Amino acid sequence: MEPTDALDRAIYLLDRELAASNKIRAFQRAREVVLETGRDEIAARAENGTLTELEGIGKSTGAVIVQALSQTSGGYLDDLEERSQIPVGEGAELRSALRGDCHMHSNWSDGGAPLETMARTARTLGHDYVVATDHSARLTVAHGLSEERLVWQLDEVATLNKTLSPFRVLSGMEVDIFEDGTLDLDGAMLARLDVVVASVHSKLRMPAPDMTRRLVTAVANPHVDILGHMTNRKVSGTGRPPSEFDADMVFAACAKFDTAVEINCRPERQDPPEELLELAVEWDCYIAIDTDAHAPGQLEWQAFGCDKAVRCGVDPANIINTWTADELLAWTTQK
Repeated sequence: MEPTDALDRAIYLLDRELAASNKIRAFQRAREVVLETGRDEIAARAENGTLTELEGIGKSTGAVIVQALSQTSGGYLDDLEERSQIPVGEGAELRSALRGDCHMHSNWSDGGAPLETMARTARTLGHDYVVATDHSARLTVAHGLSEERLVWQLDEVATLNKTLSPFRVLSGMEVDIFEDGTLDLDGAMLARLDVVVASVHSKLRMPAPDMTRRLVTAVANPHVDILGHMTNRKVSGTGRPPSEFDADMVFAACAKFDTAVEINCRPERQDPPEELLELAVEWDCYIAIDTDAHAPGQLEWQAFGCDKAVRCGVDPANIINTWTADELLAWTTQK
């Protein structure tokens, strides 16, 4: 394995285990240094023990480079491979039935990889399609897409579909839900997209009646296909409490307007909580099991959502990404 390939694999695995961003950046910087320095000098420095004298090469990144050059096992990369592994749980059979991922981000917004890289990774993981759902313009902190940039992305999606066929990249967006329940993209642009995920990213502590009205208005919009990370909770680090709303009212609206409830698989979100997912099942809502991935390694997180779906009794027939791309598009079109 070449040093750059080993560093790429380490970055993938660090993303898979949701490592700190500064650690991931360190490996990305080390990769740049390897390319700038050249393989011969890197190999010589690995031989004489001076790798870490290069600015941008540290103990861990140096260990991965040395391991790659020496073709040995049992080092940092192997430890990382084992540590970041996602165990096969009760949702293994369901995971094998998933055809795609309906929520992920690329470097068009706040993701860490090009759309093509995300698509190729999804294909490697066994998917038939992936939906490009970068953020809408209002989320400036995430470099959300203006209408002009979204049109440019649609051009890239068309090109990728020629390159990657029969794998498909479906067009989409994670659209911000405004405080009054309207969306951060006009109807004409929404109509051009294959799949629309609508999510709340602001005013998370609104009074429950106002948040209920906000969510119901959004899911009733005929352009909205999936309600993303509905409670906005965070369960790791300092955490974040869930938004408050009338869940029965929201799920009733989802059932009435055929809007899927997302199981957001991000480890720090695990949204919705199981008691709400069980309530969504009682309302016979459609479900989408999505990674909300911002990097290639995170596309493996669907296993977490599949385990939760099985525990909560979700009918696989109601999970929209067990459907083929054509079946999914037929559903979003008739909505």
